[in-house]
Amino acid sequence: MDKQVLEAAAERTFQYQDSLPPLPVPALEESLKKYLDAVKPFLNQEEYLRTEHIVKNFENGIGKELHQKLLERAKSRRNWLEEWWQNVAYLDLRISTQIYYNIGGAGPYIETYWPPKEGTQIERASVSIWHTLRYWDLLRTEKVAIDRSGNAVLDMSQYRKLFCTCKIPGVTRDSICNYFKTETEGECPSHLVVLCRGRVFTFDALHEGNMLTPPEIYRQLTYIQKRCYSEPDGPGLAALTSEERTKWAEMREYLIDLDPKNLTLLEKIQQSVFVVCLDDASPHATPEDYSEITRLGLTGDLTVRWGDKSYNSIFFSNGTCSAFCDHAPFDAMALIVMLSHAEGKISENEGKWKGSDKVRDIPWPEELVFTVDQKIMNGIEHAKESYYQKVSDLQLVNYAFTSFGKALIRKKKFHPDTFVQLALQLAYYRCHRRPGCCYETAMTRRFYHGRTETMRSCTMEAVEWCRSMLDPSAT
Repeated sequence: MDKQVLEAAAERTFQYQDSLPPLPVPALEESLKKYLDAVKPFLNQEEYLRTEHIVKNFENGIGKELHQKLLERAKSRRNWLEEWWQNVAYLDLRISTQIYYNIGGAGPYIETYWPPKEGTQIERASVSIWHTLRYWDLLRTEKVAIDRSGNAVLDMSQYRKLFCTCKIPGVTRDSICNYFKTETEGECPSHLVVLCRGRVFTFDALHEGNMLTPPEIYRQLTYIQKRCYSEPDGPGLAALTSEERTKWAEMREYLIDLDPKNLTLLEKIQQSVFVVCLDDASPHATPEDYSEITRLGLTGDLTVRWGDKSYNSIFFSNGTCSAFCDHAPFDAMALIVMLSHAEGKISENEGKWKGSDKVRDIPWPEELVFTVDQKIMNGIEHAKESYYQKVSDLQLVNYAFTSFGKALIRKKKFHPDTFVQLALQLAYYRCHRRPGCCYETAMTRRFYHGRTETMRSCTMEAVEWCRSMLDPSAT
């Protein structure tokens, strides 16, 4: 059995959620010491002494009072930070979250079984979608292995938001709708949404209780593609999800007022397991250079990306693929575990479907046709102009480093992460002759609903090391 899937049949994915410890409030003195350590590499002596003085005043003054309030808050909440983090980091933002906050990355298959090749888009999409649906089913039946750090169980709540989840724009604050349920909890939406050439389609991933096979998914996607290639493009309503949040919220309300049926269609998209994006672009890609797939995955055709959806699976015309996700419901690790599972299965089967080619008599996909007027069409045009102007400013490279990997680093008794963090510091120091102010994400998933914390990798020791690396007289 796959290592991401249960080894002990008795253990269920979400079974330890209620027994996880609450998120602790760090000690005030310890937090302030960490703060001083973090700023020290960037300050001269006078600046550091002034900062130290301010920190001491805070610690002996208002800091004590504020820390007490945090301790009080933590008494009535299992995670005192969760609501604040969700709102301040994600839901209160008014800028375009699709452009500035969404996460994604290129599929790694070009190195193995799926090098770029025109005419493979639908075939590969069908196989990839099937493996993703299998993972959704493993979550539904709680057969995904529980993440651990050593022997400690980690919080698994983010996995519940990988699928059947969508962010809803609000005038002042967005919200997250999550429709996922495990089998024991009840019915869960099982339909997919497909975006192609500005149009929106949907079909159920289950037929008579059984999941569609890759040949059946292939039939559905081929039907959608043929229609989109032989008929005019759709309005590209998905473009509105890239707008500044309040504008999108107001446009969404207007769309619903225009025709109540529009709300039903929006809810269909929101509830879907995930969104499949059939993109006409054909990004250049080699096993060494993933830059264009990554760039187009993050900032490609906005009429075939639903920016608020927890997971968009993008398939380009040359058979390359990419992931694109709203960041609010989860952090990257949940996504990476799911994609890594799918990649392992695809590689295991050499990129092919090795089961039956039989196709059942399943219902054809249904098109979701929104009622739109000139105001909506103008809004879509404005969203496109604003989006392409902003993303034109993006500089991005994504090269695969192939000279050596973590095996060699471990052989030299280094931790691969330490190696990379110091490499970043050294590269910055070489370029600018000063330390680079950066942070590394840490996780707090040992605690109930824990997400992220910040580690400062630029320490005084790292700076000294960078200097010695550039000193010809150093041993």
